[in-house]
Amino acid sequence: MPLDAICLGAVTNELNTVLTGCRIEKVYQPDRDEIVIQTRGQGGARRLLVSIAAGTPRVHFIETARENPAVPPMFCMLLRKHVQGAKIAAVTQPAVERMLSIELDTTDEMGVACKKHLICELMGKHSNVVLCGEDNRIIDAMRRVDGDLSGKRQVLPGLFYRMPPAQDKHDPFAVSGVGLAAAAAQADGEQTLDRFLLNTLLGFSPLLCRELAFRATGDTAKPLGTLSDEERNRLAKVYDDFLAYIEEKRWKPFLLTKSEDSAVFDFTFLPVTQYEGLMNVTQYESFSSLLAAFFEKKGRVERMTRRSSDLHKAVVNARDRLARKLSAQKKELAGAHDREKYKRTGELITANLYQLEKGMNKAKVIDYYNKDCPEVEISLDVRLTPQQNAQKYFKLYTKSKTAEEVLTEQIRQGSIELDYLESVLVQLGEAETERDLAQLREELTLSGVLSAKQTRNKKGRQKPVQAKPFHYRTTDGFDIFAGKNNLQNDLLTLKIAFKSDIWFHTQKIHGSHVILVTDGREPTEQAMTEAAMIAAYHSKARLSSMVPVDYTQVRQVKKPAGAKPGMVIYHVYQTAYVTPDETVIEKLRIE
Repeated sequence: MPLDAICLGAVTNELNTVLTGCRIEKVYQPDRDEIVIQTRGQGGARRLLVSIAAGTPRVHFIETARENPAVPPMFCMLLRKHVQGAKIAAVTQPAVERMLSIELDTTDEMGVACKKHLICELMGKHSNVVLCGEDNRIIDAMRRVDGDLSGKRQVLPGLFYRMPPAQDKHDPFAVSGVGLAAAAAQADGEQTLDRFLLNTLLGFSPLLCRELAFRATGDTAKPLGTLSDEERNRLAKVYDDFLAYIEEKRWKPFLLTKSEDSAVFDFTFLPVTQYEGLMNVTQYESFSSLLAAFFEKKGRVERMTRRSSDLHKAVVNARDRLARKLSAQKKELAGAHDREKYKRTGELITANLYQLEKGMNKAKVIDYYNKDCPEVEISLDVRLTPQQNAQKYFKLYTKSKTAEEVLTEQIRQGSIELDYLESVLVQLGEAETERDLAQLREELTLSGVLSAKQTRNKKGRQKPVQAKPFHYRTTDGFDIFAGKNNLQNDLLTLKIAFKSDIWFHTQKIHGSHVILVTDGREPTEQAMTEAAMIAAYHSKARLSSMVPVDYTQVRQVKKPAGAKPGMVIYHVYQTAYVTPDETVIEKLRIE
């Protein structure tokens, strides 16, 4: 769900309590739609994330540091100039608006004390971060809005900051329960109650409107025309109780997850009753931890998908091009299997030279290859002598025979290449950082999928890539490592792992090489099961059940000479069937 104004009020209250009095130590812009403000106060260091991504605008604390670009964007440099070292005076929210303002005590270029405001507008595709001076003039914005983008409201340096256009709705805190019930009685009777609340009250989300409707009528979408007097009276009471709940700041952070697969579904600030057991409702310690649980994984996947789009496109194009080539080669190979007919025709012409002459376009001869010796018709080239026609068919036979040998090898090599490209596509989904993507670029360059020109940085020199594999620890203390790409797979299996360690890989399914480090101990059944689950999780079968995972000692795994990165062979192994559980696997992760 979007972060509605009421829930944002709870978030703002929490941020104000924690951030007031803190100083801004550093400002980062890890992505075009995100800034991270590092603060320090009596409670220690904190990282505040502000995201204006169209689908996930939000403000909350994060625990782990973001990976930042080598060169900070211009807006990041501007923020560092104006707000780094500033003291946070307050975090406030304009009345029932999806925006908050961070008031800063700082100094200007001359060292004179002044105030500045960092305004975070969290309004879907219109989200923005705007830095204003003490006179309310805009210093700059993350997204500049000129007259071509909006004829109603420009956001440009030097202009006075103006609030977003007001919506044609009522302030919920200026409406009583009785007044709301009376308005519902006068509204269009075909309109549902939840839609009426959404269209009438400012700052309400669809989830909140459905919840209020359900508490009042037992139905989330009951038409207004069917409401009884009792239900309208109950609506008035439910709404008054809700206003008291907000005004007394009794809000609590709740996460809704689906009962069947525990996937995150929604979040809110009050207990939800409308789903009647279809959703699990979990209370979190803070709104920041709630928003992180809901948005962070989804946001990370979206960021990496966007950053890896060029790689994904290059690999998909190479794969599709190779698939078309293989299809044509297989078709040509199928034609080469009929080469015996060329040899037979050449021999029949040779056996009947005495009755053939130059200039004939066809001839009827006895097919002595057939036990019935039928008469067959042979096509001839009128420009050639009978002997030359025979040689023509013998050459076609020889060419087809050679083509079969060459095509068979080309198809074998092409199938290996296609299999490799499919594995890279799986590993693109495993990338979590820019370093992971950089190592994939390096691998694709070494493999010839990308040219050196496509991966060259601005200085024309390649930077050394240092990316780490996934690291897990089993519940009984065994370390497990999983490669994020084929270069890491080779490094783990062929260089780092000891011969006595256990190697895991999904059977005939693209995935990571997984190493269970034994350190000379006998691995437990629990450790083996968890390692197999990790191998299944980091594979194309992540969402499947009963995934076959082969395992053997590292000493049994070999790499053929000249094989593609990540390609190995093994003959002595056992197979386990496991169902990967993301919740369990994430608990085992170290880094």
